[in-house]
Amino acid sequence: VQLQAYGGGLAQAGGSLRLSCVASGRAFNSTAVGWYRQPPRKEREFVAAMPWKTGSRIYYADSVKGRFTISRDNANNTVYLQMNRLKPEDTAIYYCIAGNDIVGMTIGEGALDAWGQGTQVTVSS
Repeated sequence: VQLQAYGGGLAQAGGSLRLSCVASGRAFNSTAVGWYRQPPRKEREFVAAMPWKTGSRIYYADSVKGRFTISRDNANNTVYLQMNRLKPEDTAIYYCIAGNDIVGMTIGEGALDAWGQGTQVTVSS
């Protein structure tokens, strides 16, 4: 499966961006999807995750709770990340991810089965 992310760019602090990730290729069998990010000179970190088809439990990193919203469109194999009230510290390369252990995905990269190629988000102060 290939994950292709779109929608990164430049935003001012307090602004919004919406990221999209389209899954293509062989049948998408992962049970959970989400987003990681890598800020400049830092390690990659968890951002958000949700079940891909069934279930409603959604997970967010504390740093984005109340500002970011993850959602999905199963018919179009797409997952979204709506980012509101952006802060300069949200500047990072954002990666869409997939896996079969949603709790594990919130903890570390070992639970991830697939990565997208990343899209740059830059927030100016």
